[in-house]
Amino acid sequence: MHKDDEMVLCVPAEILFKNGAWQGLKTENRDNYLSIIKNNYQFKRRGDIETDPSWQQIIPYVIFNFQNKFFIYKFLGGAGEQRLLNTYQIGVGGHINQDDVSGSKDVLEAGMMREWEEEVDFKGNILEKKFVGLLNDDSRPVEAVHVGLVYQFVGDSPEISIKENDKMVGELVALNDIKEKIKDNDGIWIKVVYRDYLSKLNGS
Repeated sequence: MHKDDEMVLCVPAEILFKNGAWQGLKTENRDNYLSIIKNNYQFKRRGDIETDPSWQQIIPYVIFNFQNKFFIYKFLGGAGEQRLLNTYQIGVGGHINQDDVSGSKDVLEAGMMREWEEEVDFKGNILEKKFVGLLNDDSRPVEAVHVGLVYQFVGDSPEISIKENDKMVGELVALNDIKEKIKDNDGIWIKVVYRDYLSKLNGS
Protein backbone atom coordinates (compact mmCIF):
# COMPACT_ATOMS: atom_id res chain seq x y z
CA MET A 1 0.00 0.00 0.00
CA HIS A 2 1.23 3.48 -0.86
CA LYS A 3 1.61 5.64 2.23
CA ASP A 4 -0.96 8.11 0.85
CA ASP A 5 -3.61 5.38 0.95
CA GLU A 6 -2.95 4.53 4.61
CA MET A 7 -5.96 5.20 6.86
CA VAL A 8 -4.59 7.12 9.84
CA LEU A 9 -6.04 8.27 13.14
CA CYS A 10 -6.72 11.99 13.30
CA VAL A 11 -8.81 14.50 15.24
CA PRO A 12 -10.45 17.72 14.00
CA ALA A 13 -8.22 20.62 15.00
CA GLU A 14 -11.26 22.66 16.07
CA ILE A 15 -12.03 20.01 18.70
CA LEU A 16 -8.48 19.29 19.86
CA PHE A 17 -7.62 22.99 20.02
CA LYS A 18 -11.01 24.26 21.18
CA ASN A 19 -9.31 26.07 24.08
CA GLY A 20 -6.57 27.38 21.81
CA ALA A 21 -3.57 25.79 20.14
CA TRP A 22 -0.38 25.65 22.19
CA GLN A 23 3.18 25.62 20.94
CA GLY A 24 5.67 23.21 22.46
CA LEU A 25 5.13 20.41 24.96
CA LYS A 26 1.89 20.55 26.96
CA THR A 27 2.16 18.69 30.26
CA GLU A 28 -0.84 20.11 32.11
CA ASN A 29 -4.31 18.56 31.60
CA ARG A 30 -2.68 15.87 29.47
CA ASP A 31 -5.13 13.15 30.50
CA ASN A 32 -8.02 15.43 29.50
CA TYR A 33 -6.51 15.80 26.04
CA LEU A 34 -6.13 12.03 25.78
CA SER A 35 -9.85 11.73 26.48
CA ILE A 36 -10.63 14.30 23.78
CA ILE A 37 -8.60 12.29 21.29
CA LYS A 38 -10.17 8.96 22.26
CA ASN A 39 -13.69 10.38 22.05
CA ASN A 40 -13.31 12.24 18.77
CA TYR A 41 -10.84 10.41 16.55
CA GLN A 42 -11.57 9.36 12.98
CA PHE A 43 -9.58 7.45 10.39
CA LYS A 44 -8.90 9.31 7.16
CA ARG A 45 -6.80 8.66 4.09
CA ARG A 46 -3.34 10.02 4.80
CA GLY A 47 -2.92 11.61 1.37
CA ASP A 48 -6.11 13.63 1.86
CA ILE A 49 -5.02 15.26 5.11
CA GLU A 50 -1.23 15.40 4.84
CA THR A 51 -1.29 19.12 4.02
CA ASP A 52 -4.54 20.00 5.81
CA PRO A 53 -3.96 21.40 9.33
CA SER A 54 -7.69 21.29 10.06
CA TRP A 55 -7.05 17.60 10.79
CA GLN A 56 -4.39 16.71 13.34
CA GLN A 57 -2.75 13.32 12.85
CA ILE A 58 -1.90 11.77 16.22
CA ILE A 59 1.62 10.34 16.50
CA PRO A 60 2.86 8.33 19.51
CA TYR A 61 6.44 9.55 20.12
CA VAL A 62 8.43 7.31 22.48
CA ILE A 63 11.60 8.58 24.14
CA PHE A 64 13.84 5.72 25.27
CA ASN A 65 16.57 5.96 27.85
CA PHE A 66 18.95 3.57 29.53
CA GLN A 67 20.49 5.18 32.61
CA ASN A 68 21.66 8.65 31.50
CA LYS A 69 21.68 7.90 27.76
CA PHE A 70 18.82 8.59 25.34
CA PHE A 71 18.19 6.99 21.97
CA ILE A 72 18.26 9.34 18.98
CA TYR A 73 18.17 8.51 15.28
CA LYS A 74 18.66 10.21 11.94
CA PHE A 75 16.56 9.83 8.79
CA LEU A 76 18.56 8.69 5.75
CA GLY A 77 17.80 8.82 2.03
CA GLY A 78 15.66 5.68 2.09
CA ALA A 79 13.13 7.15 4.50
CA GLY A 80 9.54 7.37 3.28
CA GLU A 81 8.95 10.86 4.72
CA GLN A 82 11.28 12.98 2.61
CA ARG A 83 10.40 16.13 4.55
CA LEU A 84 12.36 14.67 7.49
CA LEU A 85 15.46 13.74 5.47
CA ASN A 86 18.74 14.23 7.40
CA THR A 87 16.96 15.33 10.57
CA TYR A 88 17.45 13.84 14.00
CA GLN A 89 14.53 12.61 16.07
CA ILE A 90 14.36 11.32 19.61
CA GLY A 91 10.90 9.76 19.50
CA VAL A 92 10.13 6.31 18.11
CA GLY A 93 6.67 6.14 16.61
CA GLY A 94 4.38 6.77 13.71
CA HIS A 95 0.77 6.92 12.58
CA ILE A 96 -1.99 4.94 14.28
CA ASN A 97 -3.92 2.76 11.83
CA GLN A 98 -7.35 1.14 11.71
CA ASP A 99 -5.73 -2.24 12.41
CA ASP A 100 -4.78 -0.91 15.86
CA VAL A 101 -8.46 -0.97 16.86
CA SER A 102 -8.87 -4.34 18.55
CA GLY A 103 -11.51 -5.22 21.12
CA SER A 104 -11.00 -3.60 24.50
CA LYS A 105 -7.43 -2.45 23.82
CA ASP A 106 -6.62 1.25 24.01
CA VAL A 107 -6.11 2.23 20.36
CA LEU A 108 -3.48 4.83 21.24
CA GLU A 109 -1.40 2.39 23.28
CA ALA A 110 -1.90 -0.36 20.72
CA GLY A 111 -0.63 1.91 17.96
CA MET A 112 2.29 3.05 20.07
CA MET A 113 3.42 -0.48 20.88
CA ARG A 114 3.01 -1.68 17.28
CA GLU A 115 5.19 1.19 16.06
CA TRP A 116 7.76 0.51 18.79
CA GLU A 117 8.01 -3.14 17.80
CA GLU A 118 8.16 -2.32 14.08
CA GLU A 119 10.79 0.39 14.36
CA VAL A 120 13.34 -0.82 16.91
CA ASP A 121 15.03 -3.99 18.05
CA PHE A 122 15.34 -3.74 21.83
CA LYS A 123 16.96 -6.63 23.66
CA GLY A 124 15.80 -5.93 27.18
CA ASN A 125 12.84 -5.06 29.37
CA ILE A 126 10.87 -1.84 29.70
CA LEU A 127 10.98 -0.96 33.39
CA GLU A 128 8.76 2.12 33.20
CA LYS A 129 6.36 3.78 30.76
CA LYS A 130 5.49 7.42 31.42
CA PHE A 131 3.15 9.71 29.50
CA VAL A 132 5.00 13.03 29.35
CA GLY A 133 2.64 15.27 27.39
CA LEU A 134 1.39 16.43 23.98
CA LEU A 135 3.69 18.07 21.46
CA ASN A 136 2.48 20.68 18.97
CA ASP A 137 4.47 22.95 16.69
CA ASP A 138 3.07 24.53 13.54
CA SER A 139 6.19 26.34 12.35
CA ARG A 140 6.68 23.98 9.38
CA PRO A 141 4.17 22.15 7.14
CA VAL A 142 5.05 18.62 8.29
CA GLU A 143 4.71 19.40 11.99
CA ALA A 144 1.62 21.57 11.46
CA VAL A 145 -0.53 18.53 10.63
CA HIS A 146 0.71 16.28 13.44
CA VAL A 147 0.43 16.24 17.24
CA GLY A 148 2.80 14.02 19.19
CA LEU A 149 1.91 11.98 22.26
CA VAL A 150 5.24 11.96 24.06
CA TYR A 151 6.04 8.93 26.22
CA GLN A 152 9.22 7.94 28.00
CA PHE A 153 10.30 4.30 28.19
CA VAL A 154 13.04 3.39 30.68
CA GLY A 155 14.92 0.23 29.74
CA ASP A 156 17.24 -2.12 31.56
CA SER A 157 19.60 -2.63 28.61
CA PRO A 158 21.52 -0.45 26.10
CA GLU A 159 20.90 -2.99 23.33
CA ILE A 160 18.64 -0.97 21.04
CA SER A 161 18.90 -0.38 17.31
CA ILE A 162 16.78 0.66 14.32
CA LYS A 163 15.40 -2.28 12.35
CA GLU A 164 15.26 -0.53 8.98
CA ASN A 165 18.85 0.67 8.94
CA ASP A 166 18.66 1.66 5.28
CA LYS A 167 16.20 4.39 6.31
CA MET A 168 17.49 5.48 9.72
CA VAL A 169 20.54 5.13 11.93
CA GLY A 170 20.33 5.35 15.72
CA GLU A 171 22.59 5.71 18.74
CA LEU A 172 22.47 6.20 22.50
CA VAL A 173 23.65 9.66 23.51
CA ALA A 174 24.37 10.96 27.00
CA LEU A 175 21.83 13.53 28.13
CA ASN A 176 24.57 16.14 28.52
CA ASP A 177 25.59 15.68 24.86
CA ILE A 178 22.19 15.94 23.18
CA LYS A 179 22.15 19.73 22.93
CA GLU A 180 25.46 19.80 21.08
CA LYS A 181 24.39 16.91 18.86
CA ILE A 182 21.24 18.65 17.61
CA LYS A 183 22.35 22.29 17.52
CA ASP A 184 22.52 22.37 13.70
CA ASN A 185 19.64 19.94 13.23
CA ASP A 186 16.47 20.85 11.34
CA GLY A 187 14.30 18.45 13.36
CA ILE A 188 11.70 20.47 15.27
CA TRP A 189 10.26 17.89 17.65
CA ILE A 190 13.59 16.74 19.08
CA LYS A 191 14.45 20.37 19.88
CA VAL A 192 11.10 20.93 21.58
CA VAL A 193 11.47 17.74 23.65
CA TYR A 194 14.97 18.76 24.67
CA ARG A 195 13.97 22.35 25.50
CA ASP A 196 10.73 21.61 27.34
CA TYR A 197 11.57 18.30 29.01
CA LEU A 198 15.06 16.81 28.80
CA SER A 199 16.95 20.00 29.67
CA LYS A 200 14.94 20.19 32.89
CA LEU A 201 15.96 16.64 33.81
CA ASN A 202 19.51 17.79 33.27
CA GLY A 203 19.03 20.85 35.44
CA SER A 204 20.30 23.09 32.65
